Amino acid sequence: MRSHAKLRLVAFLFMLQTGSRSFTVDQVLSFPSPENLTASPVGSTIAWTFNERGVRNIYVGEAPDFKARRITSYQQDDGQELTNLSFSGDGKTVVYVRGGDHGSNRGAEPPNPSGSPIQPRIQVWSVAVSGGPPKLVGEGDDPAIAPDSERVALVRDRRIWIAPIDGSKPAQGAFYARGASGSPEWSPDGRTLAFVSNRGDHSFIGLFTPDQPIRFIAASTSRDSSPAWSPDGRKIAFLRQPGTGGTPRSPITRPEPLPWTIQVADVQSMAITTAVTSGKAPVDPILQNPGSINFHWAADDHLVFMLYRDGFPHLYSIQHPGSGGQPMLLTPGSFMVEQMTLTPDRRFAIYNANTGSDRSDLARRHLYKVPVNAATPTPLTSGTGIEWSPVVTADGQTVAFLSTDAQKPPTPAVVALSGGTPRPIGVDRLPSDFPTAQLVIPEQVSFRASDGVEAHGQLFKPAGGAARKPAVVYVHGGGPRQMLLGWHYRWEYANDYGANQYLASRGFIVLSVDYRLSVGYGQAFQFADNTGARGASEYRDILAAGRYLQARTDVDPNRIGIWGASLGGYLTALALGRNSDVFAAGVDLHGVHDRLPAVNPALMAHAIVGDGITEADLRQALKVEFESSPIAAVSTWKSPVLLIHGDDDRTVEFHQTVDLRRRLEEKGVKVEELVLPDDVHDSLLWRNWKSSITAMARFFEQELQSKKN
Repeated sequence: MRSHAKLRLVAFLFMLQTGSRSFTVDQVLSFPSPENLTASPVGSTIAWTFNERGVRNIYVGEAPDFKARRITSYQQDDGQELTNLSFSGDGKTVVYVRGGDHGSNRGAEPPNPSGSPIQPRIQVWSVAVSGGPPKLVGEGDDPAIAPDSERVALVRDRRIWIAPIDGSKPAQGAFYARGASGSPEWSPDGRTLAFVSNRGDHSFIGLFTPDQPIRFIAASTSRDSSPAWSPDGRKIAFLRQPGTGGTPRSPITRPEPLPWTIQVADVQSMAITTAVTSGKAPVDPILQNPGSINFHWAADDHLVFMLYRDGFPHLYSIQHPGSGGQPMLLTPGSFMVEQMTLTPDRRFAIYNANTGSDRSDLARRHLYKVPVNAATPTPLTSGTGIEWSPVVTADGQTVAFLSTDAQKPPTPAVVALSGGTPRPIGVDRLPSDFPTAQLVIPEQVSFRASDGVEAHGQLFKPAGGAARKPAVVYVHGGGPRQMLLGWHYRWEYANDYGANQYLASRGFIVLSVDYRLSVGYGQAFQFADNTGARGASEYRDILAAGRYLQARTDVDPNRIGIWGASLGGYLTALALGRNSDVFAAGVDLHGVHDRLPAVNPALMAHAIVGDGITEADLRQALKVEFESSPIAAVSTWKSPVLLIHGDDDRTVEFHQTVDLRRRLEEKGVKVEELVLPDDVHDSLLWRNWKSSITAMARFFEQELQSKKN
């Protein structure tokens, strides 16, 4: 009781010092989060999902007003995802997947974060755009609707099944093929199904036509993936990468990028030609949009794709791929293209990028339109907003997208393809007590690490209060991410943005850091040397952020905290272990603490028999990976920490937190914990986000307020 009373007193005094009344965590996380935006192949209908306090439902809107209309009626914060939205060819039905953890790194049984006594399933459903109860198509994932709008191919138990779209009959196995079959793609005439046949160390592109033997396109020892049919159904483009194996690389050197090619196959003859090859740059990955294929067939036999070839990820196209031509750069400039789609006539690409007339657009996204045969992009949006996930209605009149800014939470929006003023839709779903006007507008800042690398960040400054305020460094997860000058386009990072706004409302200065590994700042920054288990060089940017805050006249240098999740949790733990003199308290959400498992055990055998790797190499690798781990810094860890982790995490083992807790207790470090039973890496339950952020804020108020000079 005394501890609760102390927390209430601290919170009350804090409110007086900030000079303003804070909103609640519930309020700032109450925004309806839109995802899965898609457009019908006919007419002018769009569909998307809203996640409203964990209750996920599908909405549709039609021109001209695009008024949001809900077509499902789920009512619980039960942690069951809605993903893979797609329209049938006739535009009358939406097919989707309910359940699963599509953000995890490895497959497992469906998560059950709500503790339901009935085991959840991963299921494909269909629902009429006009309304009515959803119909179960079948158990499975990764649905692909046939062009006739009557059948759905889905993946279950390493096989492809086909079921009627209305669920009137049970799904039937489409065919037998050794290995794991997935990634189904129907031919334009609906007669043939292309798929990926994964055989472990290699994979094929297979073609299934009823009553015919399965054909494999140019079978090899390579890993073939991402089949994409040409509009006339005569060709398939696919990605080819080397099969696993080869001479092991020394674990102490930076891994070399794997070569790749885009191949184009003639479906009739099964002959292939090479359309594009990987470049000679130190880093030249081919980029893939989440949830979509790598390539898009455009008008006049163009193939459009994204490459990271000139220092930034950009759109390229090639006409008559395989004929010997070179890719044309469509979007030149020092910026990142992130997402793209084609107009219905396939003559223009609509994309978003972190560029614009304002220097701060580096930390935003705006929409552009570019012909597939000329590098002449034109903007569709501008200003202080952030826009992503563009789709174009089938009538070719409207671009629908998701939009936000620093204060207005994400919402769908539309703009004419010819240009004009964007118009938000679905705004009536925003709760009346959402604290829009109370949110601060972050500013873009930069600072240099000890090795001279310039890092970037977004600074949240509360108004009023004490002259010197406590401060918190926020560290995003994932590595290849970028935080923005507004609400983020991913739900988990939008929640983090809300958490940082809440901390600012409580009087904390917050610095969100884009450290090396982050996207949006170019090749050298994203693919920096000696990061992660090879030396954790990105930690220098985190320490630089702490030093930057210490040097500010509005920050109390003795009251700086740090928090982050996943890779952000890893860097948080490094900060607390290595520099408790800078970071007085921290909150570590599902962080990695022991990097040693990154060593491939198979390398041990090669060290014994030779193969170019010595025992000294392995010893050095183990030494570097241990020193890159937070467990190596426990001996100098003094600052208190709150550990938060879901124990069904499929990305970072829960044992990482169990082990760190034991080590810190043995050292005498103050540790608090919040365990989320049966939840996964990025919590599927809204109420778990609320409890985690509430616990974090209380922890910082308790630890940093008590250290006030």
